[in-house]
Amino acid sequence: MKTIHKNYVLLILFGLMVSFSSCESEDPIEELEQELITDVTLIFTEVDAAGAAVGIPFEVSASDPQGIELGTNPVVETINVEAGKRYLLEISLFNSVENEDITVEIEEEDEEHQFYFLGSAFIGSSLLTYTYDDADDDGNPIGLRGFVQVAENSSVNNASLNLVLRHDLDKSFPGANNPHFQNFVQAGGETDLDVTFPVVLN
Repeated sequence: MKTIHKNYVLLILFGLMVSFSSCESEDPIEELEQELITDVTLIFTEVDAAGAAVGIPFEVSASDPQGIELGTNPVVETINVEAGKRYLLEISLFNSVENEDITVEIEEEDEEHQFYFLGSAFIGSSLLTYTYDDADDDGNPIGLRGFVQVAENSSVNNASLNLVLRHDLDKSFPGANNPHFQNFVQAGGETDLDVTFPVVLN
């Protein structure tokens, strides 16, 4: 009887070992690596209808030393725009923790990144509209460079620009090429940046 009991215990232990080893042999699920971004700079330059600069560039920034997605209280400046103006908008990103220019990384991995321009300045009002002016090797938009048009006549004087950077999304997903695509999560990937700037119409 003791021999049967001993064999039964050994059989259970063997089964547990096999189960554990099979779990160990499974390939781990690859995790997406989120960019650490501590500083965002938006560079606005007034341009004419042909896209030529006609004004002096001005910068608006957001920063958090812990990372804008990780910190609790980023410092965000206000965007001041003028009615009827058209601006070239260029975006610069930096990781001060690693002293790394994230803009360069996005340019090198442009097929994996895309910005979306949301918030009340674009959604639910006609204060601002955005047009991409850059593309990856497949012809899909990126958003490091684009044009912002301010409405000539708008009842909205105060609004918000919600800037979202997605990483490893499916750019061929229907609607993903729209800079104001509110359902961007449906295109997959993860969010590297989500920051909201106040917008004031002067």
